Amino acid sequence: MKKHRAFLAILSLLIFFGCNQNPSSTQSSNSGDATSVQPKGQSTVKDDVSEKHILSIAIGSKDHSTLVAAVQAADLEDVLTNAGPLTVFAPTNEAFEKLPEGTLETLLKPENKATLANIITFHAAPGSYDANNIRGVMGIGQATGDKVKVEVVDGVTTVNGAKVLATVKASNGYVHVIDGVLLPPEG
Repeated sequence: MKKHRAFLAILSLLIFFGCNQNPSSTQSSNSGDATSVQPKGQSTVKDDVSEKHILSIAIGSKDHSTLVAAVQAADLEDVLTNAGPLTVFAPTNEAFEKLPEGTLETLLKPENKATLANIITFHAAPGSYDANNIRGVMGIGQATGDKVKVEVVDGVTTVNGAKVLATVKASNGYVHVIDGVLLPPEG
């Protein structure tokens, strides 16, 4: 029941932020019409004292700059900074380089934002799964509603075939560094 509520909370956040992401709004002021950029949410809060959340861990990692760029292009920063709990499978830059040539560039185009957001969302699971928790399960339900397959092969945990290279605790869940990009099932 807890997992179901967490999934609904994440899904609600995704829908809320997706519906409220209006890149500009027109407001009237004393000087006439003015266009202003709608302020971002929780991801813009600067906090150098508290434990790092999932997004700040990714931003601080030189191996995850491509993931951060994809999260920003999909406007999902606020989802990765919410209270969670959330588990994210974070592909390294090298993992993105394994994609067919031109794939990443195409996904980062504004007209492909929805597809990119779906792929990034497929890397997140509602709930807090540390390294031991993911080892004993057959699959983990992702925020897209799909599941990823977790296996232990020769003592190494894999998620949909991508090796888990490291696990980092965040204030709002866990980040599992992986060596592959997870692609949601087509359907």
